Amino acid sequence: MKRTMLAALVALCALAAHATDLKVGFMPGPYRDAFAKGIAPQLEKKGYVIQYVEFSQGVQPNDAVERGQIDANIFQHTLYLEATNKSQNFDLIPIVHVPTPPMGLYSKRWKSLADVPDGATVTIPSDPVNAARALRILAAAGWVTIKPGVAAIDLSERDMSANPKKLKIVPLDSAQAPRSLEDADLSAIQGNFAVAYGLHLTDALKLEDMTLPYVNVVAVKRSNKDAKFAQDIVAAYKSPEFQKFFAANPAWKGYRLPDYFSPGVVANARP
Repeated sequence: MKRTMLAALVALCALAAHATDLKVGFMPGPYRDAFAKGIAPQLEKKGYVIQYVEFSQGVQPNDAVERGQIDANIFQHTLYLEATNKSQNFDLIPIVHVPTPPMGLYSKRWKSLADVPDGATVTIPSDPVNAARALRILAAAGWVTIKPGVAAIDLSERDMSANPKKLKIVPLDSAQAPRSLEDADLSAIQGNFAVAYGLHLTDALKLEDMTLPYVNVVAVKRSNKDAKFAQDIVAAYKSPEFQKFFAANPAWKGYRLPDYFSPGVVANARP
């Protein structure tokens, strides 16, 4: 018994000696929950002590990674990351995609797209990259037409060539979108903010057909892309354990899954 206790104590001391602090930043939404339940246990077995840092505004978590205040963040897609790198002169890169809830059109006034009247007020994200996503959802509904050849990073409501439904487009900060449901007919809400607000993907009148550039990522400084913590995070997300864990949770049905998820897991994760 004494030998067993001594061996356990030695192992615990060895783990403590090799423990590595890992600071990860998040915005409101589902990413912290998935990380804490599906990724952190794998990292903790390797000796990491994880600190979770919450942010409320989109540029803050990237600024914190750039300054070395945190090691990584999980909240954005690659187009937003590239736009922030350009505007803020950051040098961050994505290391792995993560399961991501799509943007959707939500309403508290109308039960279906067919019910929405002409002249309806629609709030969309004010940043160009996510505004483009919202406009594409409206275009897919047949309500607006977008000028061809406009880059996603530059697209705005000014690039609509037709608005036959006479929609009133109101840009606002993405984090405020769920609250706008009280006043607007419709709101294009990014998936993380919808989930954080308590909306279900099945509540959306229409979800975007999410393509790869809009699937969210883990971002780190370019100088850390080959660091052990970055490699361990990638390995944890790509592990069969995480894939099965994520697909088994009914709360995460309907998420766009990264391409590394196995076909069988993807099929089980569909709503």
